[in-house]
Amino acid sequence: MIPYRFAAAALGLALAATLSAPAHGAGFVDPLDAPAAQSSLAVRSLMQGVAKAGNRIVAVGQRGHVVYSTDGGATWKQASVPVSSDLTAVYFVDDKQGWAVGHDGVILHTADSGEKWVLQLSGRTANDLLIAAMERKVAADPASEAAKKLLAEAQRYKEQGADKPFLDVWFADAQNGYAVGAYNLIVRTRDGGKSWEPWFDRTDNPKFFNLYAIRPVAGDVYVVGESGVVLKLDESAQRFRALALPYNGSFFGVVEAGSAVLVYGLRGNAWRSDDHGATWAKVEAGLQGSIVAAARMPQGGTLLADAGGRVARSTDDGRTFGVIALKQPMPLTGLAAIGEGKLAVVGPRGIAISETAPR
Repeated sequence: MIPYRFAAAALGLALAATLSAPAHGAGFVDPLDAPAAQSSLAVRSLMQGVAKAGNRIVAVGQRGHVVYSTDGGATWKQASVPVSSDLTAVYFVDDKQGWAVGHDGVILHTADSGEKWVLQLSGRTANDLLIAAMERKVAADPASEAAKKLLAEAQRYKEQGADKPFLDVWFADAQNGYAVGAYNLIVRTRDGGKSWEPWFDRTDNPKFFNLYAIRPVAGDVYVVGESGVVLKLDESAQRFRALALPYNGSFFGVVEAGSAVLVYGLRGNAWRSDDHGATWAKVEAGLQGSIVAAARMPQGGTLLADAGGRVARSTDDGRTFGVIALKQPMPLTGLAAIGEGKLAVVGPRGIAISETAPR
């Protein structure tokens, strides 16, 4: 079963593909043109990503809702967001600078710990950037069938509209970051998001599988996605190269486990490598459902969580896991460690603060 966050993205793409221009008639307002509405129910609506920003907790979700707390989750305020597109992920590089991504090719930035957000990229601009980049590639090598295929795909995306979602975002520092998403979408910035460069042609992903997550582990940068896609950044070639795993189901995330890397996804699958992705071993996490979220605990240890809200913890660099209990269990799409054994947990019911206890 595909977890809600990724199933919702797929459903949104399918619906967008069936809509023709006349369907956008009187009364339709493009989410890219409508700021997120203020709502007292935002904190209890679907949230899909959560992160810690200094002493704050910031969560993002449907209809452009962003909520933040300055008191450990006791109270919440809603942020000012210029779009009402569904948001899928959020990442802070420090206590002030953060980025959120979502449907309609949205990339948002905040410089004030999540109170106010500005639009850095949308699907409209992303499509134009992608076509221009692929046209340059074809012009540089007119005989290349691979380049022509990439350009044709980019043109198809443009024809379909600004509907492709970004599904994750990660920044190494305040200037350098990536966003990844549906159908092999990947963009890079070197100036804090003022400009974005398509890396559509720099992945070993010839079938344009969805890219679900990007994270660094032990000096490497990994991307994971649909149908067993696991990519690692080759810095010298400036390209994400495919790694071979003995499993071809979808991976929804990647997390550090000491010096090892863990990738996780469908049907409780988790795989571990302690040699930078050269070889992999399956890990029995003890989780029944698809694993959709992970976190590193400040006091040590790695958490994995499935869509049903079950959580497992490893204290031996991801070799073994034991199931732990959440005092406020709920179906989830993401979680973040916020200190003192507490987690911020998000899902279809909104956001909750939960303590962990051994089971």
